[in-house]
Amino acid sequence: MKFGVVVFPGSNCDEDMVYVLRDIMKQETIKLWHKNTDLEGCTHIILPGGFSYGDYLRSGAIARFSPIMNSVIPHAENGGFVFGVCNGFQILCESGLLPGALLHNASRKFICKNVYVKVDNMNTALTNSVPQKALKIPIAHGEGRYFADSETMAALKKNNQIIFKYCNEQGDVTAEANPNGTADNIAGICNAGKNVFGMMPHPERAADELLSNTDGKFLFESILKSALVHA
Repeated sequence: MKFGVVVFPGSNCDEDMVYVLRDIMKQETIKLWHKNTDLEGCTHIILPGGFSYGDYLRSGAIARFSPIMNSVIPHAENGGFVFGVCNGFQILCESGLLPGALLHNASRKFICKNVYVKVDNMNTALTNSVPQKALKIPIAHGEGRYFADSETMAALKKNNQIIFKYCNEQGDVTAEANPNGTADNIAGICNAGKNVFGMMPHPERAADELLSNTDGKFLFESILKSALVHA
């Protein structure tokens, strides 16, 4: 098992992700520069948060054409693990690896705060060790409102591709707990093959006891458990 964290121009969460994977989870982890195409033997590819190439067009619309994506896309299509957080989620949608799109928040404002999410499907590599409770995980985005047409939304529900939903502290999925106007309170989804994942909240920012919050660590524990089971 080897993790590769892709670094795009403007990425600002790559160091956080590397720290959690390498120093907290004790996994072999390297950075992959966006202009390269060699995944260097990485089995697990992470697209971290940030503002890749800025938000001048659509978040992730330009990053999607970085050379590294010419290797990430076939890696995913061949069943390889790919996980995008925040801007990484946007890039996965722009590249067609995940359905739908991320639009401007309903408030038209950047939102940075702790929110609560709960697992909607525990049978995935990202969620198998996540407890059925409200997890406190921070968000930091201006374009986090997930949108998909009615046909896509129906497919997401039918195939259990919705993996996280925004909820309140008690774990109730309510309109008041929806921070950005996202469809059906969606905070994270996966592809039909259950090997490509995207979510808006930042689990890497809630995985260290120094931050007095380790709710996000459950996701990384799930990844490791799944990899060991399928080794």
